[in-house]
Amino acid sequence: MSQPDVIVVGGGIGGLGAAYSLTRQGLAVRLLESAPAFGEVGAGIQLAPNCTRILDDYGLLDEAKSLGVVPDAMVMRDAVDGTELTRLDLRHLEERYGYPYLVIHRSDLHGLLLRACERAGVELINNAKVTSYENYENTDGGGARVTLANGETHAAGVVIAADGLHSVARKLLVDDQPVSSAYVAYRGTVPAEQPRVKSVDLSEVVVYIGPRCHFVHYGLRGGELLNQVAVFESPKALAGQEDWGTPDELDAAFEGTCDFVREGLPYMWRDKWWRMFDRDPVMTWVHGRIALLGDSAHPPLQYIAQGAIMAIEDGWVLGEHVARNRAEDGTVDWTAALAAYEAVRPEHCRRVLTTSRKWGELWHLDGLAREQRNVLLRARDTYDYSFVDWLYGPTALTPEEEPELFTPIPLSSAQLPEPAQAVGTP
Repeated sequence: MSQPDVIVVGGGIGGLGAAYSLTRQGLAVRLLESAPAFGEVGAGIQLAPNCTRILDDYGLLDEAKSLGVVPDAMVMRDAVDGTELTRLDLRHLEERYGYPYLVIHRSDLHGLLLRACERAGVELINNAKVTSYENYENTDGGGARVTLANGETHAAGVVIAADGLHSVARKLLVDDQPVSSAYVAYRGTVPAEQPRVKSVDLSEVVVYIGPRCHFVHYGLRGGELLNQVAVFESPKALAGQEDWGTPDELDAAFEGTCDFVREGLPYMWRDKWWRMFDRDPVMTWVHGRIALLGDSAHPPLQYIAQGAIMAIEDGWVLGEHVARNRAEDGTVDWTAALAAYEAVRPEHCRRVLTTSRKWGELWHLDGLAREQRNVLLRARDTYDYSFVDWLYGPTALTPEEEPELFTPIPLSSAQLPEPAQAVGTP
């Protein structure tokens, strides 16, 4: 095989997004996936405006919308009594940021990106488990190579390691391990003909937050499915037991929640569950011609729904800096491009990781702290965006340009809905 310009390791959402972004810049990209076939596990995923604007730039947003649901509102409720605490008007949010909030099945988003890579000419290789990475030097300035489990080697000008939570490439930069939150997630989808689906408003993304647990539901595939997620703290994990997150713990964790939440538990897939890990933030992502991307660099807890989005942002930003550091003859100054990538992404992703941890603590409060939290959330104005402007605004290419790329829109009283439509105290 001829040597590509770029090797991307990992065929998940982040790897496919990066491969597509770099191919759009005219680079020859080879993607190595360890599994025998491309696919994605899980159920629903939420895509905020900071992601849908990238899908729009890629020309993929209309297809994504046709596969998913564009909801009207995001609602937070108390899991114990079921009462509403606060909400986001997602149609108004779309007006503010210029792009919609979208929910979609993970496999549908993965398939969309895979088809885009196929159309763009990405070289897709399966059964390619990468076991090591290394840089090399030559008369052309060098590059990086990977070695597979079968002994094969692949070399390119740069290697992008989108190899996930248990990244092999990350070991080149930091000697750390995944951090267990002791929380576990159960997922499940419910067909539209089931009575459970008829009892919910599929135009809403709803999260019920409770003591040491929470429950999420929203529609998928144009309302054909109801996606449900139940998350709880595992007593077995806290006790150091290896067999943790089992269905008996699921049922016990939600005993004190409202009827609606408990009635959703039988619809969960009870033969598989996802233990929730992240890693401590790192600010160095580049080692010579090897760069981390997605969960290899910044695996978060899922409380602000930014994991896959950050990976897609990484790929887009990298592609933009390739374009800025490419000579007329087509050669890329990889040192400059990777330095620019590393200058902007780690700090933003560090903030996402740490905010996700704190947001999870807030969701899972009990006792007096829970009551105080509920008072504060009920007092929030529906149209207060001070907590999400940093997250949903456009991705910055360099720290200096961020103010120019996004200036928050001032909202006058004339722009706001009538008071009766708002929730809580202004």
